Amino acid sequence: MSRLLANSILLTAGAIWGMGFVAQSTAMDAIGPLLFVALRSAIAMLVTLPFAIAEGRRAADGPVIAFSPGFVLAGLALFGGIVFQQIGLVTTTVTNSGFLTGLYVVFVPILMTVILRRPPHPVVWPGAILAFAGLVLLSDGALTSLRPGDLFTILAAVFWAMQVILVGRQASMTGRPVALAFVQFSVCTLLGLAAALVFEPIEWRAIQAALPEILYAGAIASGLAFTLQAIGQRYASPATAAILLSTEVLFAALFGAVLLGETIGSLGYLGGLLIFVAILLIEVLPARQARNAAASS
Repeated sequence: MSRLLANSILLTAGAIWGMGFVAQSTAMDAIGPLLFVALRSAIAMLVTLPFAIAEGRRAADGPVIAFSPGFVLAGLALFGGIVFQQIGLVTTTVTNSGFLTGLYVVFVPILMTVILRRPPHPVVWPGAILAFAGLVLLSDGALTSLRPGDLFTILAAVFWAMQVILVGRQASMTGRPVALAFVQFSVCTLLGLAAALVFEPIEWRAIQAALPEILYAGAIASGLAFTLQAIGQRYASPATAAILLSTEVLFAALFGAVLLGETIGSLGYLGGLLIFVAILLIEVLPARQARNAAASS
């Protein structure tokens, strides 16, 4: 797969996630965050199962459904990110949640450097700073006073960063991105359901009220988007993927303007431009340096 196609897949995942923030927020009017996570993950698991089986049958060797401890770790990171983001949406706004979730753009290269001792390409650092500045401007350059939901969302961003790193490593090492997505959803389903049974009421009428949001978040925002993420990250570094995926906030603003009639201020347009520049920076400069190195060798 070409670098351009892989990055386009990651951008598509960001666009799908951008449409999901409203669904995640409105679902909380009917059901609790843990039950919502369990149900959306169960749907995503069912959606990806046949594709994971088909992927396994095409593989030269190994089981039909690939499994490894790394897949489980990625699932745990995904569960942390989804749960804390969902809990945060109970007491924070969609705009704040989108902005604070975007902090994983900065956390990914930091974690890669501190934990893995693998500094990313130097251009990623200014790219991450530009993307982060774009996210700030996209939220009109200011946040309301931090609420408990904001703190939960910042914690979620740390888990999202770990998930991006783990998915990148596991997808490239195993060559089984769909199985990776399936295992992640399975982990989230089991943990989410167990937690919901302990901490939240489970009522069929409430589930029916939130069913449209559950179906979108499960089949599209989870099943499709996270599988696209795993596929795209086979051919992109975690830091590059983080910046591309962070466009979910830009897409959320765009879809809000087109579908809901929401307006984007001048600072928001400037923020979108900075994110676009960051994407071009991390896409064009490394590729050009690689071509120059190959030509001089």
